[in-house]
Amino acid sequence: MSLDERAPRAAWIVYGSAVVAYFVAIVNRTVLGVAGVEALDRFGIQATGLAVLSVAQVAAYAVLQVPAGRLMDRYGARAIMSAGLVVMALGQTALAFTHALPLAILARVLIGAGDAPIFIGATRLIALWFPARRVPILVQVTGLIGQGGQLATAIPVAALLHSVGWSTTFSVIAAVSVAVGVAAGLGLRNPPADGPADAPEGMWAAVRGTVGVSGARLGFWAHFVTLFPVNTLALLWGVPFFVTAQEKTPAQASLLLTCLTLSAMAGGPVIGWLTGRYPLRRSWLVLGSASLTFVAFATLLAFDTPRPMWQLVLFTLAIGLGGPASAVGFDFARTFTERRRMGTASGFVNVGGFGATILSVLTVGLVLQVASPAGATVYSLDEYRLAFGVLVIPWAVGVAGVLSSRRRTRAAMAGEGVVVPPLRESLRRRRG
Repeated sequence: MSLDERAPRAAWIVYGSAVVAYFVAIVNRTVLGVAGVEALDRFGIQATGLAVLSVAQVAAYAVLQVPAGRLMDRYGARAIMSAGLVVMALGQTALAFTHALPLAILARVLIGAGDAPIFIGATRLIALWFPARRVPILVQVTGLIGQGGQLATAIPVAALLHSVGWSTTFSVIAAVSVAVGVAAGLGLRNPPADGPADAPEGMWAAVRGTVGVSGARLGFWAHFVTLFPVNTLALLWGVPFFVTAQEKTPAQASLLLTCLTLSAMAGGPVIGWLTGRYPLRRSWLVLGSASLTFVAFATLLAFDTPRPMWQLVLFTLAIGLGGPASAVGFDFARTFTERRRMGTASGFVNVGGFGATILSVLTVGLVLQVASPAGATVYSLDEYRLAFGVLVIPWAVGVAGVLSSRRRTRAAMAGEGVVVPPLRESLRRRRG
């Protein structure tokens, strides 16, 4: 429904509840990124084991995206998002007290499962409560505030971990998640029905109907190519890379993760405004972010010696912009799919970025372990250069996917009478 002047307070209460839930979900999602070194020692694992520990969460998150979206379409946000926060708390509690890797992996699966409905639920509520012209900027603001959760992980949570230890830190996160889950249950709700109810639809019918839309596939590939580089650093490999390969202190590594987050927070509103202002050129934001990521990694990996702090700051600022650029994928889903499948479409798009994240995190861990001496838990700069260099493969696949699906989407739009002129022609008209 469109938000009218009679219900602004209700819409903003819902929005505030969703944003707080997403903030806490980000803390749950990213805490292992600052505890990677401690995890190696606690569970007695190497790079591949650490990658599996991280990927267990991301895999559960990605696999459950479409089911979570479909449940959201069917039952609404309140029950599904609140339950997700409680499930994350259970996972963090288990992780707080175990030293066994199998139980730790199970805990990470619970965290990923609980996280699955949070962001797509927030974007769905925004689309239902607010006018279309406000949706892109509000989604980006949601991402901006949610990135504050990553900032909280990089600074106060990291400080808490180093001062009071593993068990207390993860227990505190679990307690906060339960409290926010209860609060979210009070504030989240769908808008009043503004039309006849849609006929019930099965999950597979909804999935087939969503995947068959070229615009939804464009959203999938946009999310795929923009999100995995920033996630690969933020969720696992950033701190070990900065500390062991770039010879920075843990405090400097936390600062670099903070720069990653600040870049996403600063870029979000700008990308949201551009998305709403130039909806026919959204794909160029995606391709621009992908190009910047390629240049940033290529520039960093070209050197076989540790880089000065200023260059690493520029690197993280460039990579961080991929976070808000990935949200353009959800705007494609909103634009090209039916309202009754909005949650399903958002889940499908989210599979793209997090599927690529799984591939990338595992690939980096595998290459590091293969390239290093047997039994090594600390990896050299040359080994990281090789591991990060392999990421050009998912990058190329993602760019090809964006270009191919964009061509099909524009052909479908032309069949409906909406012709997107070439960018060069549009620029020429503006200059004229």
